[in-house]
Formats: sequence, structure tokens, C-alpha cells
Amino acid sequence: MKIVMFAAEAVPYAKVGGLADVVGALPKALAKLGAQLVTVIPAHRTIDFRKFQIKRCAEVPGFDVPMKASVERAEVFQARNPESGVDVFLIGSRAYFNRSTIYDDPETREGYADNMERFVFFMKSGLELVSRLGLPVDIIHCHDSHTALIPGMINVNHRSHPLFARVGTLLTIHNLAHQGLYPKDALDYAGIDPGHFYPTSPFEYWGKVNFMKAGILCADKVNTVSQTYSVEIRTDHEFGMGLEGILNDRKEDLSGIVNGIDYDEWNPETDPLIPARFSSRDLSGKEKCKRHLLEQFGLPGRGDRVPLIGIISRLADQKGFDLIEEAAEEITALDMQLVVLGTGQEKYHDLFTRIARQYPDKVGIRLAFDNALAHQIEAGCDLFLMPSKFEPCGLNQLYSLRYGTIPVVRATGGLADTVAGYDGDGGTGFCFSGYTAEEMMAAIRKALAAYSDRARWQALMLQAMSQDWSWDRSAREYMNLYGKIRDLRFEI
Repeated sequence: MKIVMFAAEAVPYAKVGGLADVVGALPKALAKLGAQLVTVIPAHRTIDFRKFQIKRCAEVPGFDVPMKASVERAEVFQARNPESGVDVFLIGSRAYFNRSTIYDDPETREGYADNMERFVFFMKSGLELVSRLGLPVDIIHCHDSHTALIPGMINVNHRSHPLFARVGTLLTIHNLAHQGLYPKDALDYAGIDPGHFYPTSPFEYWGKVNFMKAGILCADKVNTVSQTYSVEIRTDHEFGMGLEGILNDRKEDLSGIVNGIDYDEWNPETDPLIPARFSSRDLSGKEKCKRHLLEQFGLPGRGDRVPLIGIISRLADQKGFDLIEEAAEEITALDMQLVVLGTGQEKYHDLFTRIARQYPDKVGIRLAFDNALAHQIEAGCDLFLMPSKFEPCGLNQLYSLRYGTIPVVRATGGLADTVAGYDGDGGTGFCFSGYTAEEMMAAIRKALAAYSDRARWQALMLQAMSQDWSWDRSAREYMNLYGKIRDLRFEI
């Protein structure tokens, strides 16, 4: 199976969120199953070219890409992922990717004004790169709206090319909230005939072009990153965000595959980023991790009597921080401590800064992205809070399970699929259904009550750590989906 994977970010090169983790880890798992992988991402200025030994591609020199009335030069770079051995091609542009951040203008904290042009350029130049490399391809796998126009580009402009005649396309939706909604001249930049812009066309959405809609309607198959989310987005307007109708129309071609995690990186027995290693056979190192974490945040140690709750997140409404804001006084009144790592909306920066100032012995905050500290929070906390309004999959609850850090989650999307509610005996975490501060607090209180019974709590930790959410299982499901797409293309 020969696969080319397109995405806007991928670890270890460039990361904003969970998308990068998936695009970094999935190819590694697929390669173990015998797939031949190539990953294509933009050559963002934030990438450390020296560290990752990224060189200019000798096989394909730079080339010009028409962009409406102008031309932009695409530079091609190449590396080999040190973890997976997968070849990675990076497409550079002085005009589009020489930025200090990947998606958002640091001055406005909104998406760059030319994001449509940036990602159309990436998609066009990526397809041209595949053509110039002459790579035999079975599947082109596109991730999220930044690459979602590729299936439409192939169907409209490239099917006559021998390389693309039978290539299958898969669109993975990581977060439907980001759809890529742009003016209709996006088609001019993409080189798609404006005759394709009409009501009910894949390329028209209320007078604009919606990249995600085009991908959903043009890709051979569509999947998202959990089974529950795949149902939510086609049956509920709150989750479908205007695209629930077309998703439901394609329900036979829509599936859900839960993300895995890389157990080579997220393993408490071998993790080089935590102060003490531990396992389900010997949990003693976890207490050392907790003491170290409290020191990192300047919080007093209170032994195993008081639980430590962790949050690692983008600080945004989607992640449930409006519930935390509403319940802030109740939370701080509980006999517990809280550490928070993340960045996001200014109002939540202010919220946690104020709470940490008011309760310096209970609450610690770090407004940053810090991978090492993220590992230390997963290893050192007793509980992990994810009260998301919606969550396509979520990764932190999977990391938490691996480290014996018990999740408290809202039962939505991938959180519902991966965390089983604790009933006093079985289960792996604490869940609540309604999106209210009252239900969240009830789940937190239930967790704190369970924590007080040390024997049962240890049994719960061991049950959580025994779960298998590795990429191996998910990769096999992707291989099966790729096979269905390839068979479909050969029938056409």
C-alpha cells in the first residue's frame, strides 16, 4: 500500500495541536504493517532544519506555482523522520511560510489574512511534487481543512494524468470547527474552473468556498478520529456546524477510527522527561513525580492525602473552560491542588492568573507550550480534567491512562469512546454527560471521594494503565480503510 499523507503540521517538525501528533505517529505504525509512506508538510520557518537534517531535495528542484494572476516559487526540502524512517517532503515559500507561527497572526491572534492562499499554494505544489517525483500512489490521505481541497483538485484537474487516474483519496476530519471558509475566488487560486461554483456543488457553500465541504463530497472516503464523533457530526447541528446534512448523506462512506498514542514516547517505564520511572508493577516512582511537579509549580507538598489535578490544553471555550470559570469558587474550595499548562484565549489567561494569585498553595499555572512539562504533569498528577464541549478524539486522556492519572471527562466524542466510567469496581475514569458546571463538579467530587480509598484507587490506576490505546490497533483499521478505497477506485 503506497500512501502520500498531506498535513499542515507533523511532529517532530512542527506542532500546534493533536493533528501534529497523529501525522507524526500514524505513518510510523503504518510502516510497521508494510505500507510505503511519504509525508508532505509546509516548510514552516519555525522548523529547526539543522536539528532534523533537512536538506534541499536533489531530485526535485524548485518550481513555479500559478496563483491566480501571479506566480509563487515552491522550494522543496527533504528529511527522514528519525523515529519512523518515513520520508518527509517540506514545501517552502518565502511569501507564505516564512512566518513566526503556523496558523495565526501573533498581532491579531486570528488566522493570517492570507491563509486561503497559503494552503491553496501548499495543496497545489504538493500535488505537483508528487507528479514530479513520479511516485506510484494508491492513496492520498488528507488531514483537515488545510488539505481538504486536494480530492476536489484531483477529481477536476488531475484524473487524466496517469499517476492520478486511479489514486484513492481519504479525508480525515480532526476538528470540524475549522472548515476553511473563504471567498469564491479561492477557486481561481486553486485553478478550478469557476463553472464548478454553483448551489449544491461541492465547491459552493452559502456564496463562499468551504474547503471541508469540498473534501467531504469529493474524497472517496471520509473518517474522523472517534466513532462517537462520527455520529455526532452527522446527527447534531451543534457538532456538525452546518455540514451535518452532507455528512449524513455520506454516512455509508463516513467512519470513525480512534487515534492512538506512541507508546515509545509516552511510556512511564522509559520516559526520559520525567524525574522517576514507574510501571503497573512498581508505582513508587509516581509519588516522586508528584513531588517534583509540585516543586516545579511552587506548590507545597501535601503527601498522598490531597489529590493533584492536571490540565494541559488550549485554553478555549471548546475545551470546557467556561465551565471551569463558572465553578472556580467551588473548585478552589475543595481539598485538592491544581496545575494548568497551556495558552489560548486571553480571558482564560486572566482567569487562571487570578486564581493562582488568590490560592498560591492550591493552584499553579504555566501559560506556555512545554513538552517536557506536559510529560511531567501526566506522570505526577493523580487526576486529569477534560470537560470539553466537544472533543473529536482527544489525546491527553490516553496519555493519562498510560501514566495511571485518572481522567475526569465529559462523555463526548473520543472521550466517550476511550474513558469508561468508574462504578466503584470497574472503569477507567469519571464521566459526566450534560455540559453544565453542576455535572462537572459532581464528577470531580466523585473522583475525590474515590481517591480517599487508597486500595480501590490503586486498583483503578492499574486498570487504567492496562488499557491498550497504541497506534498498532488504529493503524490496522486505517489499512483496512485504505484497502476499501483502493478496491473502490479499481472498480471505477
